[in-house]
Amino acid sequence: MRALIVDDERLARKELIKLLEDHPSIEVVGEAMNADEAEQMVNELNPDLLFLDIQMPGRTGFQLLESLDSAPLVVFTTAYDEFALKAFEVNALDYVLKPIHPERLSEAVQKIHEKEKSKGGRSKDKKLGLDDQVFVKDGDRCWFVSLTNIRLFESDGNYIKVYFDSNRPMIHKSLNALDEKLDERAFFRASRKHIINLSWVESIEPWFNGGLMVKLKGGDKVEVSRRQAAKFKDMMSL
Repeated sequence: MRALIVDDERLARKELIKLLEDHPSIEVVGEAMNADEAEQMVNELNPDLLFLDIQMPGRTGFQLLESLDSAPLVVFTTAYDEFALKAFEVNALDYVLKPIHPERLSEAVQKIHEKEKSKGGRSKDKKLGLDDQVFVKDGDRCWFVSLTNIRLFESDGNYIKVYFDSNRPMIHKSLNALDEKLDERAFFRASRKHIINLSWVESIEPWFNGGLMVKLKGGDKVEVSRRQAAKFKDMMSL
């Protein structure tokens, strides 16, 4: 498994690399000292795993995850325990406090392997597809809606706007967490802000900077990021 270490402290990065030598299944492919550097390296190296600090100069580790089209597995490594709840809200795999002890790192690595096994087995059976129905609640209003009728999910701060019929309810959930649950054969992560239902695609046209503009049945338009455009073309071609 290919890992990227993101931490503004050089000694912390070196210590973690040394500890990971006892876990040959994890290959450290790069180091980043801030979120900007990490974002570029994620796009270039496409790692399977991030060992991610939270408090760094500039953007935080949470803000880095928000900027990614799709995030790798994440283990937070931090000296602060007050961010633990938020860490698991963004679907982090583990939360390891510094200084990192070998036994604690071994526990995190075990969780990583278990997650990888589940991704290759049972979790695939749990993906939500077009035939599934979901419960959507926004304030006092509730819907039980088939996913085939949901054409678009749009991130809006800490909420997701769900587009079906003429409704736009807001649910309290991260787009990354939702993306993990949806069948990639039916739903596509167009950008860090949008997931589209592929069966609702009506037309596609080239857009700025190598991206695409997708028009959905009903008139909604969604920009596909440059990074996702090639993958989208492959999925929509014979």
